[in-house]
Amino acid sequence: MCGIVGLFSRRDPISAAVVSRATQSLYHRGPDGQRYWITPDARVALGHARLSIIDLTTGDQPIASEDERTRIIVNGEFYGYEEIQRELESAGHRLRTRSDSEIALHLYEDLGAQCLHRLRGEFAFVLWDEANRTIFAARDRFGIKPLFYALHRETLYFASEVKALFAAGVPARWDAESVSHCVEFGGHQVRTLYDGVFQLPPGHYLLATEKHFQLIQYWDFDYPKPDHGSSLRSDADYVAEFRQTFEEAVRLRLRADVPVGCYLSGGLDSCAVLGLAARHHPDPIRAFTLTFDRAEYDEEKEAREMAAKAGAEFYPIPIRQDDLADHFADAILQSETLCFNAHGVAKYLLSRAVRDAGYKVVITGEGSDEILGGYAHFRRDMLLYNRDGQDPATVAALLRDLNELNPVSRGLLLPDGNARPLENVRRLLGFVPSWIETFSARALKTQDLLAEDFRNTFGSRDGYQPLLSNVDVRRQLAGRDPVHQSLYLWSKTVLPNYILTMLGDRMEMAHSVEGRVPFLDHHVVEVIRSQPVTQKIRGMTEKYVLREAVRDVITDTVYRRQKHPFLSPPATLNPNEKLSTLVQDTLRGPVFRTIPFFNQKKVVRLLDNLNTMDEGSRVAIDQVLMTLVSACVLQDRFHLSA
Repeated sequence: MCGIVGLFSRRDPISAAVVSRATQSLYHRGPDGQRYWITPDARVALGHARLSIIDLTTGDQPIASEDERTRIIVNGEFYGYEEIQRELESAGHRLRTRSDSEIALHLYEDLGAQCLHRLRGEFAFVLWDEANRTIFAARDRFGIKPLFYALHRETLYFASEVKALFAAGVPARWDAESVSHCVEFGGHQVRTLYDGVFQLPPGHYLLATEKHFQLIQYWDFDYPKPDHGSSLRSDADYVAEFRQTFEEAVRLRLRADVPVGCYLSGGLDSCAVLGLAARHHPDPIRAFTLTFDRAEYDEEKEAREMAAKAGAEFYPIPIRQDDLADHFADAILQSETLCFNAHGVAKYLLSRAVRDAGYKVVITGEGSDEILGGYAHFRRDMLLYNRDGQDPATVAALLRDLNELNPVSRGLLLPDGNARPLENVRRLLGFVPSWIETFSARALKTQDLLAEDFRNTFGSRDGYQPLLSNVDVRRQLAGRDPVHQSLYLWSKTVLPNYILTMLGDRMEMAHSVEGRVPFLDHHVVEVIRSQPVTQKIRGMTEKYVLREAVRDVITDTVYRRQKHPFLSPPATLNPNEKLSTLVQDTLRGPVFRTIPFFNQKKVVRLLDNLNTMDEGSRVAIDQVLMTLVSACVLQDRFHLSA
């Protein structure tokens, strides 16, 4: 796991100082060495900040082909690489390293862009093909690893993080339309918050020559259309199929030349990972768990019980509101995006504790909710839109239970208050996914806080048109089960833009820790996508097939427990604590006044009225306030212009 930088100039020579500065800005991603290479004509440069995990002695990058006409820089891990190494050597390739990264270089020599179909793992890379004067850049299927690009003054820039693009000379400016997208539905597949800065979408690659560049998709979910005439297999068959594939994905992610730990909460996902990992690890695995001082957000008891069952070494990390306040700005700087809860800051502190304990690699449970329908809004979709044979009174009762049993999800995963009109979504899909309804209601709460010019420009637009226009509705959504449609849209937006950023790569790599996500192994995803939706959600039970597949390696408590979203206690529930003071001081302060998107007077009025709200309303409005405070951090740290 590393940080990468690439430059491809159509005109001016590339300065070594620029490449070095951009690479050094990613030191936190690769403290074990920073190297760069520039072509003799100074038109192409590749920089690499290395975190040594596989092949600690000979794995430095950029890596060159045998004839030195092709070079690659890689961020990430390729699993099952040893077999491919043997294939390449049998075909006559001479490998310079024993690292997993090198296989992509030689597969490209043999297969061109089709090499991506041989790669298994989480990755982003940039390759220079001298023979064809072509840049080939690619990102993994789900966006686990970040890769940004910008075209500025006839130079195409690539980097693992936006801050490296800024360090290389790309202007730091807000993109107002993208800010509106982020507030409305969690962000665009290609655009970012920053003007002229784009992200390579998950499952895509980019080809660039001196004259042009293009994006090409190489993978998608391809949920099957329901075949009502086919005979279903037994639950036992589905469970066995999932268990075999998922256990292999966990086992592969234990491969490293450094110690491997696990993130552990009291939830099904991380407990499943730990339970299976313990079966394939020769020594007790260290399990790192965050704890909070409010009972409804703390999962220490469940996690400790699970660690004991797995024979793991339990390592709790207590987090208080003061900790979240003290490190809020640093965490947001690493995320480079807006947040709606301080849980990302908690993850930032978790990865720091992992690093201080001497670990570089952890296996995590991210991605399970996106492929198995874990969030409460997916269960709501199942109840609302899969009603065949269901008693309406029973459905109504289950919907009431869903809301009552998930108070911390109010306004976050379940709708709270009125939503903006969503008829265009309904017209196109035939229904409105519950997560879109939830986000729309939250965006409506923000409307009155927007600056007049910004609201006049974007407030009346159909916020979901850009999302749906960027999706192949006919090939990927039409005729699919509503829950699968909802899963698909969430996985194209919130998963890469928020979950895998704020709760994944960026918080881990802030402290040079590599997170590995077996639930997003594409073999696992391709198994579960083909299974009926009832294997994901059955009644009020989410992630049914996973629950049954790992029952023998998890505690009975976890097996019977409903999904508990990972959240930190909202600042609005702790008005006398330091995080609440940070929110108040920031939103009343001079930096917030310089952001062109919000009306400070209205925000201050909201802050003044917090103590009059009930607890549920304060939980819901906390998400809006966190968004505004994180915008202040980005404005201040990046010195963004409008």
